[in-house]
Amino acid sequence: MDAISTAAHRGQTLIEEAELTQRQLVQLDYFSAPESLQPYATTLFHFRCDEQNIRDVQPAGVGYLYFFLRGVGKMHFPGGISDPSHPVCLLTPTSVAVPFDVDGPFYAIGAALLPRGWAAFTGLNATEHGNRMYNAADWLGPDIVALSDRLRAAYAADAMSPEAMCAEIASFIAARLRPINRRHDALMTQITNWLSSSLDPPLDALIDQSGYSDRQLQRLVERYYGVTPTQLVRKYRALRVAALLQSPDTSEEQIAGLLNLFYDQSHLIREIRLFAGRTPARLGDSEQPILDALLDIRNFRQITPGLAAIPED
Repeated sequence: MDAISTAAHRGQTLIEEAELTQRQLVQLDYFSAPESLQPYATTLFHFRCDEQNIRDVQPAGVGYLYFFLRGVGKMHFPGGISDPSHPVCLLTPTSVAVPFDVDGPFYAIGAALLPRGWAAFTGLNATEHGNRMYNAADWLGPDIVALSDRLRAAYAADAMSPEAMCAEIASFIAARLRPINRRHDALMTQITNWLSSSLDPPLDALIDQSGYSDRQLQRLVERYYGVTPTQLVRKYRALRVAALLQSPDTSEEQIAGLLNLFYDQSHLIREIRLFAGRTPARLGDSEQPILDALLDIRNFRQITPGLAAIPED
């Protein structure tokens, strides 16, 4: 068992024991990021569930800025770490699927940040700070607290629509983006193109394109993505295959082709379970709305802009 799989063992056990919140009890709406913010954020969202106890799993992924408008909860990370929620949270990039539970009702809004956006907005090293949920006030200062207070008050008074609130969040992020090293920024574009070239792209191709040594490349990928290049391929391959498997537009022929990306069916099941939080047999399970929504194909457009195998809406 590799290091990622071993570290995730406790988290996977918690996922198996959780009773998932039913689909019909959850509302999750997406809003497109402004065009100028799209290189930094995939989407903005509004989550609502009126249940008293909410349990589900979030697939491995990018960093998030979360505003808890109502409800308190915990996320359970590899190594037995459980972080509590705060009025506004930074969910750092995650290397594996992570379960969470919330004492509801639970209402939240926020933004999903691409690696470039995470670096420019937070400045946090994705490896040193990965797999955690932080109090955003500790890292972003009093301005984020003021925004959180204003949004919570507006939401409670029904004085602002979720879409308008997300627009404010987008403006807040855009105004605080810091410059990134130009070569590092170019590398992230190369990584996007590399991941887009195949569901199993060869590492040598990225090394050749980047102009960095193997060791330099590994250090930079860990800094911005929170995992090694090899682990990055595994993570996005599993998530993209999971998205395709749960998409009604994926043909039987495509599904058969996806199986060839893994040693055998058991390998496919282990990888998707590790990174998506469920086995392939449960990807279409009607009782996992949060997983379904977070694996929605639109979440991969900024990651895989040229991948023809992934259908557009």
